[in-house]
Amino acid sequence: MKNSIVFGAGNIGRGFLGQLFFESGYKLTLVDVDQELLKAIRVKGGYTIRLVDNEREEAVQIGPVKALHSVDDKEIVIQTLCQAEIGATAVGARVLPYVAPLIAEGMQRRRMLGIQAPLNLILCENLKGAAQVFRGMVDQHLSGEDLTYAQIHLGLVDTVIGRMVPTPTPEMRAVDPGLILVEPYKELPVDRKGFIGAVPQVAGMEPAENFGAYTARKLYIHNCGHAVLAYLGYLKGYEYGWQALLDQEIYAQVRQAVDESKSGIVTHYHAQPEWLETHIQDLLRRFANRKLGDTIFRLGRDPLRKLAPNDRLVGAARLAEEAGVQPEAIARGIAAALRFDPPDDSIAVELQSQLKEKGVDKVLEEICEILPGENLARLVRNHLAKVSTI
Repeated sequence: MKNSIVFGAGNIGRGFLGQLFFESGYKLTLVDVDQELLKAIRVKGGYTIRLVDNEREEAVQIGPVKALHSVDDKEIVIQTLCQAEIGATAVGARVLPYVAPLIAEGMQRRRMLGIQAPLNLILCENLKGAAQVFRGMVDQHLSGEDLTYAQIHLGLVDTVIGRMVPTPTPEMRAVDPGLILVEPYKELPVDRKGFIGAVPQVAGMEPAENFGAYTARKLYIHNCGHAVLAYLGYLKGYEYGWQALLDQEIYAQVRQAVDESKSGIVTHYHAQPEWLETHIQDLLRRFANRKLGDTIFRLGRDPLRKLAPNDRLVGAARLAEEAGVQPEAIARGIAAALRFDPPDDSIAVELQSQLKEKGVDKVLEEICEILPGENLARLVRNHLAKVSTI
């Protein structure tokens, strides 16, 4: 069988990439540090994915699966890297520096063995330009012939992850640490330019030339829509995203916000509006998935990051402005984000502290890079005055 390796056996590694590689006929190896999870996978020889939406549930068995500890089983990890033709990382940006030495050592071993076939790794990380960043991390551990070999034989591929995978509850882990709930959606856009050699055939994988349009679609439609849903839903006291979506006024605002973003993406990335509209309609259906149990708190937490100038709200508003569209609904979402104050979110607490200390205009300028005299600042202030009474 063909071999694949996934670093990170969590939500995305186990709940998405593992499934795609398995369905594509690859022998699957998962690498992680969670001993309890690894043991559960070894005992069963695999794990279960439960596909859930409002219409159905389906259990999918993934196996056989080899489960390795990145430290305790390091030599087997290196051997597996020598056998693999495709892999992925889904460890989180902060953990990538710990994965880089393993990849570097794997490339050294492949060179010593005379392996000429490339190894392509898909970077499933919430990190802009993850492939380029990770390339620098790996290169730090290589020199001479090893460095040259890796530059020629190691493909690092950017992607955007659209599948929604909630973190397993403690109750789920107590019954089966390997079980994970996921939505059926399994489209995996990847940057074609990142591959070395022929692009491997993987179920659900869509190699894209205009990859920037896919990145914008994820951030400024999917993430923007979720943020507007969360922040408006929070102000009305909803617990789950699907509950807020049933509110006709909130639904209309979410729909208007993603339409504003759509106009910006069409203008800036020359994307086809029909392509985006099809995605939006499917996305709104997916947002209504009750069985994922996606909470308003999870969707809205860490508002400082989500209010950053190039992130899902302000970045989407800027794209809309570029297209000549007034970002009314996105501005309302930004205003609602400024009202997001759950005490369990330390970042939200920090935002509220800054608002009290500095005022709205200064926070918009420092956090969002929205100047007080701009039209976007005016829109946000107008909505802020009335947003608590949505």
